[in-house]
Amino acid sequence: MKVREIPVKIYPDGRMTAENASAYLGLSEKTLATMRSKGTGPKYIKIGRVFYYEDDLKDWLSQQVRVTSTAEYDVKSYNKLKRDEK
Repeated sequence: MKVREIPVKIYPDGRMTAENASAYLGLSEKTLATMRSKGTGPKYIKIGRVFYYEDDLKDWLSQQVRVTSTAEYDVKSYNKLKRDEK
């Protein structure tokens, strides 16, 4: 499988638009917007429109559960959710 490069525009201060952040994460803009409204996505700022910082996207990605199977995902996600509730 060949990796396809997708150009992402990042401002000098590390900000990127929601469109570029979604490409960076490999998610649709709609998914990212849904995550924003539910509070489950990466940190963002709103200055007229939504921006994400590259460092926040990297942090968010690194905090996601890594698994080798769907069954393992269900268990680890449940355990993470319970830890976060405390």
